[in-house]
Amino acid sequence: MFDRRDIVEDELFLIRDSGELPEITYHSSLYYLTTDKDGPGLILTQDEQELLQAAALERCQQIILCDLLPDNRNLSLYRGLRRSIFNWQRYCKCCQRMGRQIDEAFRDRVAHALAEFIQQEMIDVHEKGQTSSVNCPTEELLFFAKQVGMCRDSLALGWQTLCPAVALEENEIFL
Repeated sequence: MFDRRDIVEDELFLIRDSGELPEITYHSSLYYLTTDKDGPGLILTQDEQELLQAAALERCQQIILCDLLPDNRNLSLYRGLRRSIFNWQRYCKCCQRMGRQIDEAFRDRVAHALAEFIQQEMIDVHEKGQTSSVNCPTEELLFFAKQVGMCRDSLALGWQTLCPAVALEENEIFL
């Protein structure tokens, strides 16, 4: 027949390795595992559902952190702080829809990563003469910092100089 554990583990792998929309992959896995006529027709235990949710949230976290790593700024996968902010909001909504709390340790990790990113960006822009990679206005960056538990003073002095003077068009988020 089939090994239940192997089937669920396969779906966990798919979710953890999913692209930009792990919540959709999570729901696709739920559908396949429980409802799809070509699926195994399982009735998932609470533990199995929680494992699938945790995998989706873990993937969301990876996506958020990707755009907060200074080393990624010159790579094709980098889309900027604005995208990290967007993905943070997506993560918060996903937690809410799943009835889960936002992981406070992860929130702290994001705050730390943001502070380090801004610090490195300040060095690269003001000491090395590089162009700022920050693609969000000061208001968005400050709001994000507050959402992850940072106070304004936690950001490097002069951080506002990294932000573009005019907000980008909404459709530029995905470029």
